[in-house]
Amino acid sequence: MNNYLEFEKPLAEIEGKAEELRAMARQNEEMDVEKQAADLDNKASELLQSLYKNLDPWRKCQVARHPDRPHCKDYIEALFTEYTPLAGDRNFADDHAVMGGLGRFNDTPVMVIGHEKGTDTKTRIERNFGMARPEGYRKAIRLMDIAHRFKLPVITLVDTPGAYPGKGAEERGQSEAIARSTQKCLEIGVPLISVIIGEGGSGGAVAFATANKVAMLEHSIYSVISPEGCASILWKDAEKMREAAEALRLTAQDLNKLGVCDEIIPEPMGGAQRDKEQTIKNVRAAIKKMLTQLSGMEGDRLIMDRRQKYLGLGSKGLAA
Repeated sequence: MNNYLEFEKPLAEIEGKAEELRAMARQNEEMDVEKQAADLDNKASELLQSLYKNLDPWRKCQVARHPDRPHCKDYIEALFTEYTPLAGDRNFADDHAVMGGLGRFNDTPVMVIGHEKGTDTKTRIERNFGMARPEGYRKAIRLMDIAHRFKLPVITLVDTPGAYPGKGAEERGQSEAIARSTQKCLEIGVPLISVIIGEGGSGGAVAFATANKVAMLEHSIYSVISPEGCASILWKDAEKMREAAEALRLTAQDLNKLGVCDEIIPEPMGGAQRDKEQTIKNVRAAIKKMLTQLSGMEGDRLIMDRRQKYLGLGSKGLAA
């Protein structure tokens, strides 16, 4: 992993020195640096644990946005077999910020929908950095309708800074599309499970995550607005994002206390980006558990369960 966050700079120095020693040893076989390198490895491991022991909300925001975290595409490839992508909203265009299609999860047919941010400059531009336009939400609505018709559980993977705020998106009814997608989440008579895998931003996330069960990765965030946007509005100063992050209570731990998040999925030490395979394994276990909890429930009960969950928000954890 080459990308270090701002607060990880001391860690980068130590790990860099260990790698330098090993690189020198590879060039000169007579050099014996393994003990020194191992000491640096131990020091780096201790520092990593210290840094991640009690991350504050702003640092969690940074980890949630880390470019090397596994993305929607990674989860779909690893967790779903026989995945068949479905494209377009049958109205305007196909939005590449939203992935979706049919697949099998542990041999159970499901519909999977998620935000994809992209992994390099080319794919990030193609995916619009995970910011969906109206056609993306209308595609999601179409896929949820198909799932309802064929009685397929829906699994959504949320990772977006928010809906795209561009002129064209607004002209094509961005807020109406988000509202319709949120409404569709509340209407379908099949299990709906949502996993916040990175950044759950604004209505763009709510439109996919109004689910029976909402799970969040340990260092993911979920909020009505970004800390920078909140700081700009409240204090006219985007640099006060740290204070905003504290006030928004956007971490998985806070949202679990408030009843918004039903389950926190553990991440490897140092964040999901340090061990993608283990992270995906943990997400698999969480989805399996939530699907089991919802299996056997009739459609009407699933809809009522979902509605009651959101009508009751705010009554839990207010004194926390």
